Amino acid sequence: EVQLVESGGGLVQTGGSLRLSCAASGFPFDDYVISWFRQAPGKEREGVACLDSTTGRTYYKVSVKGRFTISSDSAKNTMYLQMNSLNAEDTAVYYCAAGPRRIGFSGRWYRPNEYDYWGQGTQVTVSS
Repeated sequence: EVQLVESGGGLVQTGGSLRLSCAASGFPFDDYVISWFRQAPGKEREGVACLDSTTGRTYYKVSVKGRFTISSDSAKNTMYLQMNSLNAEDTAVYYCAAGPRRIGFSGRWYRPNEYDYWGQGTQVTVSS
């Protein structure tokens, strides 16, 4: 059974940091592109960061570049999102997703419908 389980969300003050984790099981982790998405109330789900483990390339939403870092530990089948300098606009439910390797070179990593597997999400709330 394919599973993606996020953890690490919570309440943090503006300027603070959080590290999200996504534990994967049931599929060959290293053969997939793994990404983080987020969805704020009333807004569409948006791509935040992507890691193509095949090439080592990473991709980021412009507004988080320099503040967020995506990484993975293949031995643990776990992906991470380190989030620094958080602000109110980062408040959302964060999801990890896994999709086929073609996403890595398609330029469409930020599109939710490119992905096959999703976690249940973890809430991140940034207070001022």
